[in-house]
Amino acid sequence: MEKTLDVAALGEAMLEFNQTHPGEPRYLQGFGGDTSNAVIAAARAGARTAYLTRLGQDKFGDELMALWQREGVATSGIERDAQAPTGIYFVTHGAKGHEFNYLRAGSAASRMTPQWLPRDVVRRSKILHVSGISLAISASARDTAFEAMAQAREAGTLVSFDSNLRLKLWSLDDARAAITRAIAMSDLFLPSVDDVNVLSGHSDPGAIIDWSHSLGAKQVVLKLGGDGAIASDGTRREKIAGHRVDMVDATGAGDCFCGNLLARIAKGDSLFDAARYANAAAAIAVQGFGAVAPLPRPEQVRALL
Repeated sequence: MEKTLDVAALGEAMLEFNQTHPGEPRYLQGFGGDTSNAVIAAARAGARTAYLTRLGQDKFGDELMALWQREGVATSGIERDAQAPTGIYFVTHGAKGHEFNYLRAGSAASRMTPQWLPRDVVRRSKILHVSGISLAISASARDTAFEAMAQAREAGTLVSFDSNLRLKLWSLDDARAAITRAIAMSDLFLPSVDDVNVLSGHSDPGAIIDWSHSLGAKQVVLKLGGDGAIASDGTRREKIAGHRVDMVDATGAGDCFCGNLLARIAKGDSLFDAARYANAAAAIAVQGFGAVAPLPRPEQVRALL
């Protein structure tokens, strides 16, 4: 099948309320959901994109549909549900950084099933992106994500997987079992160091990358937060230094990294060039509030590089 899309992502998008003053009940309304953030980041980087999810037949769902349409993300793979709501989450900020609290139980996205999956969108994409949250929101969503990954592999679509471990959503044992299975099905594994410390028991970045390859991941980019990233294609490894910036809010920074990396790979960049670009994009994103609003445009990234 002709690859008419660069990046398709599957998961749950939500309305975001982000605390702007620690300790005070002031929240900035935005949008979030890890794979939605990533696909918008990819679209802003110039990729042809699509999102696969289910939304409530409510105002919040309307706002998300309008967001994707503004951002140039194709919405043919989105279904509306009159019986289930669109999810919401809150971000608070304190001494330990940012913390998430969710109102997503029983959401429309959590009711996705393999029978619903828009297979044609998966098969028409160069890259499919899913995450640990895509797997965690419900058993049926997990089955749907694995079916999407299987369809991608059958169609010659690369599979990208971000660990995004959220232990508020499931147990560590369940997470480890599902995430290691997903890693084995991935062409690109894009974990954060904190996630994989917990999942693998390793703290050394080199050991984490070895562990990831041993599970079947062909290419790995380990996100190190402010310290940058390490990219590995199984033969070569490169450490990419972080950019020193004034951080305002790290919400969605890893998603920004993933989306920009995938956009550049779809355009033909090497893993290492794409990772350098994504690292700069994420450094820009942390300088504003929210997961979506600060996602950069190419001219901003090139200026920093």
